Amino acid sequence: MSNSNEKTTHFGFRTVAEDEKAGMVHGVFSNVASKYDVMNDAMSMGIHRIWKDAMMNWLAPRAGQKLLDVAGGTGDISFRFLKRAGRAHATVLDLTEPMLVEGAKRAEASQLADQLDWVVGDAMALPFKDNTFDVYTISFGIRNVTRIADALSEAYRVLRPGGRLMVLEFSQIPNDMMQKVYDLYSFNIIPRLGQLIANDRDSYQYLIESIRKFPDQETFAQMIREAGFENVKYRNMSMGIAALHSGWKI
Repeated sequence: MSNSNEKTTHFGFRTVAEDEKAGMVHGVFSNVASKYDVMNDAMSMGIHRIWKDAMMNWLAPRAGQKLLDVAGGTGDISFRFLKRAGRAHATVLDLTEPMLVEGAKRAEASQLADQLDWVVGDAMALPFKDNTFDVYTISFGIRNVTRIADALSEAYRVLRPGGRLMVLEFSQIPNDMMQKVYDLYSFNIIPRLGQLIANDRDSYQYLIESIRKFPDQETFAQMIREAGFENVKYRNMSMGIAALHSGWKI
């Protein structure tokens, strides 16, 4: 019998105990790891690549920087960062080892091997010292974290003074009618694509539900400020289907 004082959170539209969520998220991404990149293209019709390029444009990577890419999965953001920065270093951290294994198989990983580390770890308890990194990115990952405030606090801790946080995440379309159209697509098409491509409808049903549970742009920007970041701004991508958030550790 569960303890009435047990803290709860959401796993998609379900309410679960906080200490159960990480394992459930781990299960989702372990299940979809081998098809993750293919599904990203199918779900977004390739638009996620444009969003990630926009992220790099705003970030403007520079030689010599150290990146921590949290929930970095198969390395998409780190590869882009290193190609733009030149001689720099990226640490890809993910809760799910099968995602990192898939990333390490990619051609870019072998080309950039001496500039990359792959680390299994938790966004809420990063295995790094204070003031270690110049840049912290998390792309389509923070909505899966059990306690978002803890992840943002850890991001602040491991960044050096002058370091930058950048978050790319699905968000809310400000226009109600457009949001309803997008929801119809998301809830009806994406789980079916998950079944067809990854043989896993349930994981993609969760991922869609988790998008709807994530705070809107203004609410999330305020959470970033509360973690200590300054000059916090965001930019909507594709009318607000996704949003890029930026903050600085001053």
